[in-house]
Amino acid sequence: MTDIFTLSAPDLAALLCSRVCHDIISPVGAINNGLELLDEGGTDDDAMQLIRTSAINASARLQFARIAFGAAGSAGMQIDTGDAEAVATAFIRNEKPDLEWNGARALLPKNKVKLLLNLILIANAAIPRGGKLSVRLESLETAPVFTITAHGPMVRVPPKFLDLHAGRQPDEPIDAHSVQFYYTLLLARETGMNISIHASPEEIVVKAA
Repeated sequence: MTDIFTLSAPDLAALLCSRVCHDIISPVGAINNGLELLDEGGTDDDAMQLIRTSAINASARLQFARIAFGAAGSAGMQIDTGDAEAVATAFIRNEKPDLEWNGARALLPKNKVKLLLNLILIANAAIPRGGKLSVRLESLETAPVFTITAHGPMVRVPPKFLDLHAGRQPDEPIDAHSVQFYYTLLLARETGMNISIHASPEEIVVKAA
């Protein structure tokens, strides 16, 4: 099997930065549009609502990215799964699916929590028309198991993630759109957790154990 982990550290950092910028540019642009509306003498209530909603969205995306992609503290730090639930709930509130979270709070190594959040992103991408995401955390005190179920119309695991998961190099180079899939699998390798995927016409189950 070909080693898919060939990106250099600078390239990985640059692509992840591009991914974060892509995620926040829309709500930040909407804030700017609201300010322009105010400058042009538009309806204050409409403009302020646009600014307020977009600011909340941008903040939620940045808080999520801080844990999912960022250092989130010093080396070896642990992260509370309750914090992961909070940022995931705020993030998904601006997406199409509903989120259900089941599992006790626990302190886990930060890379395992980062893996959990990245798996949620993949499950969210699998139901682009919306639906329901169910997150279940088990055996947190011994050998953590994360199970994310995506249920909705026309479910589909992103093909590039499937290729990388199978150890196949994609036909196109890793870019800002696919780097999150690559990063998820890199986190799985670093944490010693294996990712399994089970798909049916109605739902997709992604598990890390």
